[in-house]
Amino acid sequence: MHPFRHGLMGVIALILALPAQARPVSYAGGTMLMLTHDPDASSLRLDYSPTARYAVGYRHEYFRDTSTHMDAITINYLAKRWNNPASQGNFYLLSGIGAAYDKHDIDPAGWLGLSADWEDRRYFTSYETKAFYGGGDQGVADNFVEHTARVGIAPYIGDSGDVHTWLMMETRYDAGDDDPFSVTPLVRAFKGSTLIEAGYRIDDGMVLNFTHTF
Repeated sequence: MHPFRHGLMGVIALILALPAQARPVSYAGGTMLMLTHDPDASSLRLDYSPTARYAVGYRHEYFRDTSTHMDAITINYLAKRWNNPASQGNFYLLSGIGAAYDKHDIDPAGWLGLSADWEDRRYFTSYETKAFYGGGDQGVADNFVEHTARVGIAPYIGDSGDVHTWLMMETRYDAGDDDPFSVTPLVRAFKGSTLIEAGYRIDDGMVLNFTHTF
């Protein structure tokens, strides 16, 4: 096969596999529902992307350590995308503003962050950092800065319409936590517009994520 045609087919195959990826911005007109659960928090997120450049949405999160809830309006922006012959890279700006509350008090809350990822049909890597404000030193929720990185490999290369699988390793660091560093092996499976992840944070507990784009 001619090299250009081979590269073009690689890009097409990659794009066909992208809709279920749990990225901060979906395709133009896409709505993404995401449910997440890990030992620290559980959340529900609903995002709508008017264009392929940005998404607006709503997020509810429950923090188990402090028995605190948060509701926020979110805006995510695709600042840069690199489309290569058989791979893709993305850089996003993340933000949210809302309120954190418990049974007794309510405080302003929000976050700023960034996210970057790169993948081809075999390998995946990503990094995200987020600075969260929950009301100050005496606020309802904690203030923290969190860093999350992932690497992954696909054990096989599927065609469009197949179930695609990734084996991933996630590391997370939060200097304000009692146990700031965590490691989570994960299995990701997706088909079409539905994605499921399951893993176990070592010495901590289960991690479950579900995403559907429509």
